[in-house]
Amino acid sequence: MNKISRKGFIKIAAAAAMSGVTAGALAACNAASGSASASTSGAAGQYIPGTYEGTAEGISSTVKVTMTFSDSAVTDVVVDTSGETASFGAAAADELREQLLAAGSAEIDGVSGSTITSDAVMKAAKSCYAQAKGEAVVSSVQLPTGDENDWLGKEPDIDETAITETVDTDILIVGAGNGGMFAAAYAAANGLNFRVIEQNANVQDTRHWYGAVDSAAAKEAGEPATDKAKLLSEISRYASGKCDQRVVKTWINESAAMHDFMRSILEDKYGWVCDFTSGSEAAWPAENAEHNTDYLYPVQEHNYMASESASGTPRNELLLQYIQELGYDVDFKTSLAKLEKNSDGRITGIIAQSTEDDHFIRYNANQGVLLACGGFPGNPYMMEQLDPLGTSVTTACSYSPADKGYGIRAAVWAGANLDKEAAPMLFDRGIVAPGVDGGYVDSDSAFGGKAFPGKIRQFNPGTQPFLKVNRNGERFANESCPYNDIVYAAAHQPGRVYAQISDANFIKDAKRFHTIGCSAQTRNLGEDYFAQQVENGEKEGCFFKADTLEELADKMGFTGAAKDTFLATVERYNELYDKQNDEDFGKPAYRLSAIRTAPFYGCWLGASLLTTEQGIAINEKGQALDTNNQPMEGLYITGDMSGSFFANNYPCLMAGVAMGRTLTFAMKAVKQMAGLENA
Repeated sequence: MNKISRKGFIKIAAAAAMSGVTAGALAACNAASGSASASTSGAAGQYIPGTYEGTAEGISSTVKVTMTFSDSAVTDVVVDTSGETASFGAAAADELREQLLAAGSAEIDGVSGSTITSDAVMKAAKSCYAQAKGEAVVSSVQLPTGDENDWLGKEPDIDETAITETVDTDILIVGAGNGGMFAAAYAAANGLNFRVIEQNANVQDTRHWYGAVDSAAAKEAGEPATDKAKLLSEISRYASGKCDQRVVKTWINESAAMHDFMRSILEDKYGWVCDFTSGSEAAWPAENAEHNTDYLYPVQEHNYMASESASGTPRNELLLQYIQELGYDVDFKTSLAKLEKNSDGRITGIIAQSTEDDHFIRYNANQGVLLACGGFPGNPYMMEQLDPLGTSVTTACSYSPADKGYGIRAAVWAGANLDKEAAPMLFDRGIVAPGVDGGYVDSDSAFGGKAFPGKIRQFNPGTQPFLKVNRNGERFANESCPYNDIVYAAAHQPGRVYAQISDANFIKDAKRFHTIGCSAQTRNLGEDYFAQQVENGEKEGCFFKADTLEELADKMGFTGAAKDTFLATVERYNELYDKQNDEDFGKPAYRLSAIRTAPFYGCWLGASLLTTEQGIAINEKGQALDTNNQPMEGLYITGDMSGSFFANNYPCLMAGVAMGRTLTFAMKAVKQMAGLENA
């Protein structure tokens, strides 16, 4: 491969099909729409008159800025952030436009709460200014993203002359999310020499709930010791045996110590209070096991959400504060480009790229690199090619759109082994309008040109085990099941979606159903919460309320024979309720419900994708494995980009297991790299 320079690399990356990198055009674009409004003028002849377009990656989409120039001033600006989060980045477009018009440059204040979108707008505007001055620039420094035929793409070969900065450290942590920040906190507490880099401008979203086995909180709650052998067997069963049980055992045996360290910071130092889920909130009623699978519900879920809300500080931000108080920080706006290794194959560090001015940075990591970069739910190329089934049943998303699998790709380029089995985290809450199918739809503003159609991230009441029917009006499964089971069953139904039907006794029934984990939110928050969810659904045209079942059928889009079948199915379901015996699919009697009392409720659902758990294979120490399943010296993996633990699905009845795994291996990796294993 020919080596490329700093700017040359970007130009080649731009040529990759559907790449996230776009070289700045030298010719004017077509005129943009919008009313003209002159900004501060410069010297005559400063600009080449015309209309120019710049793009950059925002939080969940490609942000576009179109600017019209006279020879001395900007005369119009159009800011398109329509693909960003509706209440934040998308809502900031008008204010960002006004700031650009007033500033006379790309340097603006941005909009509070929309930092990533604001940064993308500034970067796109810089491209417009440079084009108007006759300069060729890049509008985004995102790495090549593969394409619809090749999710992996080719590793960049970066010329030495393009690397203008070198950083030496012992431990390098890539990613300032849940795993990365916890690893940083442990490293800081032990006074280690480390650096953290993060491609975005701030720490990433906190996933609040984490699982720890036989923790101090469990003991304080009086919970009996966990049957660890049974727990190991149950996780292996969920994965159909496609896991490394030694990796699972690391979480089972060491997660209590992980929680001990977490509480030493959050509770002992900052006074936060842990909410530990136990008792009836940690299990389905015993009746479920009489005729259905006897699921294991480990008592393990911890969170600090009440303290987070009271302080206004998410856990990851508090961990940032913690390391800053100890003299450390995060190198923000610094993106992983590639891993580096020596002649013996040991990973020695990385090459990163500044997302502010495009320069390349070599990070030498004497003791090792920990990749904690997240999964790939925000990358449609990876989703469609690595998980076609999960993609096909998904109608909405609740993931971090920054998770595009860049860490996974870098590891595979370096020789790491990617798990061969998909493991998406799917929730049965992807509410959509009638007639909408599961799977992607085309989107001009979304990354890769594709997005899931649902406008609501998660419709929590969708998890309740009410009657579910397909587009033919037919019932097709036992609705009392883990979150992803019903959406996978819908893969065999028309459009890969299904309707949920209930009546005025929704909350009364939900309390009897007694689902657990995050689905318990609906029954615990009650009528007011349900009313708000209904209002949100009605506003988006995807939740329906009717005085009769015939009216509900019409609103839901059932016609002809499908409507007749739907009405007959409801009648049959009421018969089963009266008998307290599901003769058709074997649902436990306590999860049957009558559908007789108006108003009647209905909505169409698919899956809501939270994240992916198909990752780089690791051993019980957290070391990445190569394609021969041998440890890759110097490289450790944690979080959603790590593998060897889940397959097929996510065991949602084990609330917090994925995050518990993430935090446990984050701490484990630091111990391994620093020689603190017995600490």
